[in-house]
Amino acid sequence: MALSTFDTLLQKIETRNARAGIIGLGYVGLPLAMAVARSGFAVTGFDIDPGKMVALDARRSYIDAVSDAALAAEIEAGRFQATTDFAGLAACDVIIICVPTPLTKHRDPDLSFVEATSRSIAQHLRPGQLVVLESTTYPGTTDDIVKVILEGTGLKSGADFFVGFSPEREDPGNQHYHTASIPKVVAGDGTEALALMKAFYGAAVSTVVPVSSNATAEAVKLTENIFRSVNIALVNELKTVYAAMGIDVWEVIDAAKTKPFGYMPFYPGPGLGGHCIPIDPFYLTWKSREYELPTRFIELAGEINSAMPRYVVGKLAEALDIRAGKALSRSKVLVLGLAYKKNVADIRESPSLRLIEIIEERGGRADYHDPFVAEIPPTREYQALKGRKSVALTPEAIARYDAVLVATDHDSVDYAALAKGATLIIDTRNVFNRLGLSADHVIKA
Repeated sequence: MALSTFDTLLQKIETRNARAGIIGLGYVGLPLAMAVARSGFAVTGFDIDPGKMVALDARRSYIDAVSDAALAAEIEAGRFQATTDFAGLAACDVIIICVPTPLTKHRDPDLSFVEATSRSIAQHLRPGQLVVLESTTYPGTTDDIVKVILEGTGLKSGADFFVGFSPEREDPGNQHYHTASIPKVVAGDGTEALALMKAFYGAAVSTVVPVSSNATAEAVKLTENIFRSVNIALVNELKTVYAAMGIDVWEVIDAAKTKPFGYMPFYPGPGLGGHCIPIDPFYLTWKSREYELPTRFIELAGEINSAMPRYVVGKLAEALDIRAGKALSRSKVLVLGLAYKKNVADIRESPSLRLIEIIEERGGRADYHDPFVAEIPPTREYQALKGRKSVALTPEAIARYDAVLVATDHDSVDYAALAKGATLIIDTRNVFNRLGLSADHVIKA
């Protein structure tokens, strides 16, 4: 008896004879490709950026989570290859979409990358394929956009091909968890799609967490990031209130976290960065309008966090005025840290870019130092900053600036030398106090 489309694909997955195609070889796609390849599947990576192909062909990784050695091992074992030719999708049994889902200028979802990718898949869709979306989005995207585009071919989800959603959970710079060790939420369009999702991801990661629908899985990812956004906004607001009262919010948090129940520490900063927290909550606020339901908590958190760079620059200007008798418009400022979090090179949505922009809008001059980012690459929002280079953190260089603004507390920086050489330091990460380097010229913001 001939096997059904589902049985044939399931058998391919269970025997590791399925070929996986991963579209988008960035911070999510490349680590996922390595995890899937290590589990025994042949993997083809797809990306529109020819520069990535040059790097991959040279066995050179451009993602911190993937070492050159790990990349070379999978290529040389014949388990990984990369291409810009999407015709290769026809040979893939499992196709995973890992493309950006940014916001428009009006904070509406920009699903153009998901839609374009889905149309590319549709051109090569055939019976017996599983198509998975991993990009973060609002509930309903997988079924209402990806599935609809694919069914425009005349093939039917659940009969000819299968559709699923599994939210990415990458955390750049995290030394304790990696793609294969982070529990993976999976869902599918129907019981057979879910069974395929469990079989495929169960082969590549340590723990699979199945949920009842693609929309539920999409909501899981949003909930995780909204939780962080709201709590970070809370401590950012407390920071401004406590500062007015002469209370150190960092000391408050350190004391509060000694409570062994009912409290989880979150920390303030100069604003939100990264590919998830500054963006993902607004996907839900946008979708909620369809149901005429307000999302006041989420939107307020977004407003508070978005206001932090301007608050920090205000504290900088105040400190320059009071302690140096100098206006920000006549000052040179060194922003320490361009990446959105410490010990990584990731500048996506980094508040440091906004800090530089605000300082220069107010007439000041801002340079930056970052041991992980030698030059500012092209960005959608800050094109005018493209090409600026990191300043070497020498005593002579430090002395040239009226203030140093610590936006990212990379571990490799010599903070003792900075404390000794800088005239004024604005610390948004509490790093000087944490290292026992508190001084009168170090101002928390």
